[in-house]
Amino acid sequence: MEELVVVDHVNKHFGELHVLKDITTTVHRGEVVVVIGPSGSGKSTLCRAINRLETIDDGTITIDGVALPEEGAALARLRADVGMVFQSFNLFSHMTVLQNVTLGQLKVRKRSKAEAEKRAMEILDRVGVANQASKMPAQLSGGQQQRVAIARALAMDPKVMLFDEPTSALDPEMVNEVLDVMVGLAADGMTMVVVTHEMGFARKAAGRVLFMAEGQIVEEATPEKFFTDPQSTRAKDFLSKVLTH
Repeated sequence: MEELVVVDHVNKHFGELHVLKDITTTVHRGEVVVVIGPSGSGKSTLCRAINRLETIDDGTITIDGVALPEEGAALARLRADVGMVFQSFNLFSHMTVLQNVTLGQLKVRKRSKAEAEKRAMEILDRVGVANQASKMPAQLSGGQQQRVAIARALAMDPKVMLFDEPTSALDPEMVNEVLDVMVGLAADGMTMVVVTHEMGFARKAAGRVLFMAEGQIVEEATPEKFFTDPQSTRAKDFLSKVLTH
């Protein structure tokens, strides 16, 4: 399998706090890696470091063989290859849904307006919100906004998609409409790194589960193995808490 994201001996501190402790892992093309663990374990920081929203103290992260650039145009180009979906939808509130999904295509991918809009509509249709294209984000439900955010990232044809707790700000009844889109992407072979509390999604869509605690990857296994036979006390303890209710 082809290596797409390679994280090699990465450390990160926030002041005194050592949030990522010598993290090494690889995500292969077409693989879905789900990162789970208790709050404060470093999951989101790892996710954000992969597209350099967080800097790292040492170690290296490469995307498709290219080391993360420090800043500037090279970083913007690399970020276009790494789609990111956040907890909060981060849509531009003064733009329509269609404008939100075409902006990056026009600015970074340099597509024509017609081409960008055609691509945007295809993807909005794929995530089930094509009929909302002319609306402003504030007119949409949280679940619809998050699906637009996914469409915006997808429209750039990224090599990998990062999801940082994409359903944690949603009302319970909207969670599945977003997870369904993500399951569909996984089935289509999109390379994905997903930080989530949704164990059902991890079971259904993950190729591999990374369990993090206190800044370290404590365990790495297939969902089948991880959920039925966790190896570490830390993972057993975590699962006993999240799977009982």
